[in-house]
Amino acid sequence: MAEREHRARRVESVACAVITVSDSRTVETDASGKLMRERLEAQGHRVCAYEIIPDEPTRVRDRVLALCDDAAIQAVLVTGGTGLAPRDTTFEAISEILDKQLAGFGELFRSLSFEQVGSAAMLSRATGGVCRATLVFSMPGSTDAVALALDRLILPELGHLAWLLVSH
Repeated sequence: MAEREHRARRVESVACAVITVSDSRTVETDASGKLMRERLEAQGHRVCAYEIIPDEPTRVRDRVLALCDDAAIQAVLVTGGTGLAPRDTTFEAISEILDKQLAGFGELFRSLSFEQVGSAAMLSRATGGVCRATLVFSMPGSTDAVALALDRLILPELGHLAWLLVSH
């Protein structure tokens, strides 16, 4: 099968959960979570769950695992907690539960970020992969970072990645 034919196979509407990891944001002040929900829906995907969770690794891990166990959820997108501050523990919570890592997501995110913010891009610990047949993407909490991750990496591939997980 030609690459173009292979990539054309996709799930048209992916069922997504959006999690914002933050100790200070509320539904009203969560610009990154709002942006994520709006961009997903604008591309025809469904946001089936949305919540804000404190930056506590056990709570983040347990909630992501619960969403990955939900047959109605195909992708979990997490924003926040990917830096180096002591409370930034999302990377540890997510990376320990991934069955398969998509190393290219974090690598490409940092490369694209470098074009925008320079050497500060190396501070990001964005990661992605598969947990229990569910796609998981974790990205920084800034709206610019979320827009970059969604527009340049996640949205162009989300339907195809979801198809790969359900077609085999």
